Amino acid sequence: MFSKFRAMTSRQDKSQRVNQFIENPRKAVWTLAIPVMLGMAVQTVYSIADMIFVGFIGGEAIAALTFNMPLILMAIGIVFGLGAGSTAVIARFLGAKNLSGANNAAEHSVLLGIVLGLSLTGFGILFRRQIFIVLGTPPEILEYAISYFTVIAWGFSVNILSVFFRSILSGEGDTRTPIYFMMAGTVLNIILDPVFILLLGWGISGAAWATVISQLTVFLLFINFFFIRKGAYIQFKFSAFRFSPETLRQIFKVGIPASASMVIMSAGNMVFNWLLSTFGSEAVAGYGIAGRVDMIYFMPNFALAGSLVTLGGMFYGAKRLDLVRSTWYYTLRQALIIAVVSGFFFYWAAPKVLLLFSRDASIIQYGVQYLRIIVFAFPFISVGIISGRVFQGFGEGLPGLIITSTRILLISAPLSLIFVLVLNNGIEYIWYSIFSGAIVAAVIGFLWLSRRISYHELRFKSRS
Repeated sequence: MFSKFRAMTSRQDKSQRVNQFIENPRKAVWTLAIPVMLGMAVQTVYSIADMIFVGFIGGEAIAALTFNMPLILMAIGIVFGLGAGSTAVIARFLGAKNLSGANNAAEHSVLLGIVLGLSLTGFGILFRRQIFIVLGTPPEILEYAISYFTVIAWGFSVNILSVFFRSILSGEGDTRTPIYFMMAGTVLNIILDPVFILLLGWGISGAAWATVISQLTVFLLFINFFFIRKGAYIQFKFSAFRFSPETLRQIFKVGIPASASMVIMSAGNMVFNWLLSTFGSEAVAGYGIAGRVDMIYFMPNFALAGSLVTLGGMFYGAKRLDLVRSTWYYTLRQALIIAVVSGFFFYWAAPKVLLLFSRDASIIQYGVQYLRIIVFAFPFISVGIISGRVFQGFGEGLPGLIITSTRILLISAPLSLIFVLVLNNGIEYIWYSIFSGAIVAAVIGFLWLSRRISYHELRFKSRS
């Protein structure tokens, strides 16, 4: 009886969340972002620890893991994109005080997750070898790469559903609960890594098994929260489920462009990995470990940006574009401070930090070179990431896709190919190409969003 009363009280509190966010949007940014930052901090610690343990196997294993990352990010990126669509749709329904619409959108999201999970798992298992061969994976790391990916692919289904559950909670303004679950999974992963890799001698497959077991644990925690404890404001009632093409269209309107953006970013990383492999597996490994380290910078930026999907959607649903603009500016200022501080740290500390992963002088040299160039792009990257998430909150996924396509397909990837293959420049020109793409994306994103907010302000005023 008491537990039912407590659950009902909790849901009543959550129903007031939109009003609380409108009253104090700056506090709302941190209310949503801090739990995500903490969870991503633990996730970053795991990523670093995972790479350290894999590093004990050798440089080839690090390179194999680096070749896996774009593939895994592409698969999960598709889901995160559609998850962003779910978050935006649910947030707008709740901002407009339409709980039944939000519940229905959540049910569509879960069914979408089931279909995607089974599809991506089957495709990955059936074509894993052909995929890595097409990507140009060097022969000395091919078997390592396939071994890792085979295990990871079996965990796609539960991981994908967990992403959708997380997106649903983000849509109702609860970023804390998913982070608790993710932290539990990450801690378990960190514990299992040395056991499977070193103690049992499973090598790179051990790292994959540790990840999959942790993902399954997180999935079971979500199942308990939603369907047994019924702890969310959103409630699933599949017995009364109504298929709504319009709800699905709204999810896809944001989700498909966002997913396509993730696929393009992953494809860009594949191009970079292929170009780097022409300089040797040490170059790929150096890029891989540096990429793990610069997640310390990306972590708070993604958290702040993620808060704007929820807040942008809620404020848009409540027709408060003034709050959208002021919250966007405020978040940009915080992100730029983070970019400057983290950039200064990485520029000076890069050699010592990268020594945690490898003692190979060539690997360290490549990683340091990457970090000492890319830190100057951090402020521009922050502007691009944060501006793109506001568009998603509006339910507009196309601007983000166009900006990402411009950055990767028109700037970074072509410049890299021209510099390395045509002009025979050194590896540093790959980093300069990435830098150039970030600058262009930031300028386009900022100007486009400024005009878009003004457009919506005029549109709402004309209707009032």
